[in-house]
Amino acid sequence: MTIRSVEVGVLGTNCYIVCQNADCALRSDADSTRAGECVIVDPGDDVKKLVFTMNEQKAVPTAILLTHGHFDHIGAVAGLREEYPGIRVYAGRDENPLLHDPEFNLTMRLRKPVRIDADRLLDDNECFNEAGIDFRTLATPGHTMGSVCYYSEEEKVLFAGDTLFMGSMGRTDFPTGNEAQIFRSLKMLAVLPDETIVYPGHGPKTSIGEEKRNNPYMQM
Repeated sequence: MTIRSVEVGVLGTNCYIVCQNADCALRSDADSTRAGECVIVDPGDDVKKLVFTMNEQKAVPTAILLTHGHFDHIGAVAGLREEYPGIRVYAGRDENPLLHDPEFNLTMRLRKPVRIDADRLLDDNECFNEAGIDFRTLATPGHTMGSVCYYSEEEKVLFAGDTLFMGSMGRTDFPTGNEAQIFRSLKMLAVLPDETIVYPGHGPKTSIGEEKRNNPYMQM
């Protein structure tokens, strides 16, 4: 698996381009295998930057995985759908109301209301495969009511969105946020193997073991 982080938007959101093949660039335009397929986790709001990066890698996205519906994570969805017809959008089932409500997803504050129809709404512990990668959906409410993380057990990788950061956790003062819920979600994540690498929605990557040792919110 290769994971490329692309920082996008005014809040420095981490968008991840994830390929199963060790080198997406090995794919040729004439190659119909899955070697160059990828998924995009939380595409932020810079379509041009993401398309440039994928062209550079010769990667073709099959799906967008949304950890939650805030403006800084969903802004490029519409543009990527235009650029890559047929691309599928995944999100947590409980996040659907937020995806459809510009007040809840905070796009109304920017005076650019966005409403997103996900192609697939995922339940807790639901497994799926995209671009040859097996993912398990972990419902982690708290930052928003439908926040999810995407876990690759085989690779021991977790895409955590804004639930868990290095030394911190996501805010709970936005619409549908809930402090008690996010603490329960962090306790659930703490049972993952310590060597699990955590790719958060903002800031540097970390590991479950590192956060259990040093993150005060993981110890509450």
